[in-house]
Amino acid sequence: MKIVVHDTATAMLDLLHLPQDERPDALREMLAPLHSVMSTVVGDLDLVQQHRSLGSGFRLDRDDRRYVSALHRMRDAGVWSRIEDSLTTAWERISSAAPGVEHAETVHVVVVLGNPDDDHLMVRSAGYFGLGGFPGAIQLVMWPTDMTLEKIGHAAAHELHHNVRYANVAWNPMTVTLGEWVVAEGLAEAFVRELAGERAMGPWTAALTGAELDSAYEKITGDIDLAGMRNLTAYMLGDATAERMGQPSVGLPDFAGYGVGLRIVDAHLAATGLTAARSVALPAGEILTNAGVPTTAQRDGWKCE
Repeated sequence: MKIVVHDTATAMLDLLHLPQDERPDALREMLAPLHSVMSTVVGDLDLVQQHRSLGSGFRLDRDDRRYVSALHRMRDAGVWSRIEDSLTTAWERISSAAPGVEHAETVHVVVVLGNPDDDHLMVRSAGYFGLGGFPGAIQLVMWPTDMTLEKIGHAAAHELHHNVRYANVAWNPMTVTLGEWVVAEGLAEAFVRELAGERAMGPWTAALTGAELDSAYEKITGDIDLAGMRNLTAYMLGDATAERMGQPSVGLPDFAGYGVGLRIVDAHLAATGLTAARSVALPAGEILTNAGVPTTAQRDGWKCE
């Protein structure tokens, strides 16, 4: 696997010196490596519009002196080189644990400065998040804070696990199940823990504990076969994010699916002795079964008996 971490620091600093009406085209050019990969899966898409509406990216329509300072802080902290090092280590671990696993020959990595005034990024997502489900493309969005500068490399490793998984596991936004999404996030966070310890994991994984986590677990596992991305956002990311995206709410708090996913994956790992790296390409149904989570068909069968 060839990992290409694009120099988006220079690209964004240049963009911020352009007239505002020229910035969308400059951003489109910066995001082109992602577009070339993602469009082969979901068709043509406007990543600039996504950046503006749902992507939590920096504003194109205003001059904000915080942006240049933030980019310099990220560059001084070695964000791009640290991401590359983390991805190299992550791929070495996966390829060693799961030899012969399918993967993209080249993975393009694009780091985008976030919007510090965006609640989804700064409050719900703790200042950083990623998108890695398209084999060959990883996007990371962040606003530099002490925590995000420490954890952005781990977020990249999380996304690489997704990247490899979806070179092996079919993903269709119309038919993907809640079980698949929950398992994928649980595996990716467990993988980060394998690489760098529990402190490296995202804060959303531990957002729910005790009775709240138990309640979310019951709700999510009860609807584990629900299908279609539009129906799943609230289960995984919580009602607030679903409402932002114009999707239905289900009565769950932010990132409920991550803690539930980790609980399921931990049960799978304990039952099998496998690692998250070794489990990268395992079907979700197998992991759910190992974790003792019945599918709807199994529950209905039990009722009939």
